[in-house]
Amino acid sequence: MNKIIQNTLFYVVVFCVTYFIYIYPIEILNELLFNEKANRRSSFYYTIIISILIIFYFRSYTSLKPLKIFIYEGMGIGFISFWIVTIAIIINGIFNVHSYYLGLLSLFIISILSLISFFFGSKIYLKNIYIKSNKIKTDVSFVFISDVHLGSNSIVHLKKIILKLKNKNYDFLLIGGDLIDSSSFDISTLKIIKEHISCPVYFVTGNHEYYLKNSSTRIKEISNIGINHISNSNTEINEINIIGIDDNINKNQQVEIIKNKYLKEKFNLILIHKPSIWDKVYNESDLMLSGHTHNGQIFPFNFFVRIQFKLKYGLYVFNNSKLYVSSGSGTWGPKMRLGTFNEIILFHLSN
Repeated sequence: MNKIIQNTLFYVVVFCVTYFIYIYPIEILNELLFNEKANRRSSFYYTIIISILIIFYFRSYTSLKPLKIFIYEGMGIGFISFWIVTIAIIINGIFNVHSYYLGLLSLFIISILSLISFFFGSKIYLKNIYIKSNKIKTDVSFVFISDVHLGSNSIVHLKKIILKLKNKNYDFLLIGGDLIDSSSFDISTLKIIKEHISCPVYFVTGNHEYYLKNSSTRIKEISNIGINHISNSNTEINEINIIGIDDNINKNQQVEIIKNKYLKEKFNLILIHKPSIWDKVYNESDLMLSGHTHNGQIFPFNFFVRIQFKLKYGLYVFNNSKLYVSSGSGTWGPKMRLGTFNEIILFHLSN
């Protein structure tokens, strides 16, 4: 019974989101530009068809590129369009503005914001963060990337990340989950990481690794190409105690593992995909690294992310503990960013 209810809710949510993202903006623009009221029956049929395509895409693990582009990029453009046309309708209801010109202005703003979003979605920025601690005896530098989303993004995006790190000095590389988000992605291509990066590479899983078909096998394949999987355990490098937490266990289990693997005299670095448990383990954490939130990716989705994650982006400090939540090194779904950035973080630890 619970499964039936969950599936029903899932289909209802997909239907509603499909309408407001893919259909509603077109209806409003059509009304503003051509004064044509929407045909509710046609809108219902179109919504059903697109909903079926979306469910098919995600449930069948298909890699059809035209369908992928339609769903993902349509999602991004539709999200931006939803807010612009909604504001236009409100303005049209309050002020005496000619609807045709309001429609043209809306279309222009949607086009400009979409182009800006695609531009920033393709860029990657390198950020330096300096942290001092009495537990650090010798200077250490390391790179943190998260949410690369290979599958949604091609191997070209990973090559951009590697190119950004060229000629940079660092002791190890950490990957904070959601490295892969598509079952069709060829994991063997990840070999380029070890071909171009000579230092140790460590990763933990995010939620998207568990959406993959045969996820446990795919995760093992990542380990087999020389990327070290710290799965709910710890490892020491340069006198730093790295505690890696996977995303497929509950919060209580995550907290328990961290408390058990904590080493009081060491600098304890926690690598975990979601920034959800810092308030429960900050006494055992000198630095926690997370991602997942994408900082909302496309404005104004940032505000919705803030509802679920009060610590959604940036460096947070409490007592002697620090948390850094990355906006991610890649995009999920649409290759678009508005008001946010893809980032690589180069940490410098010193006494």
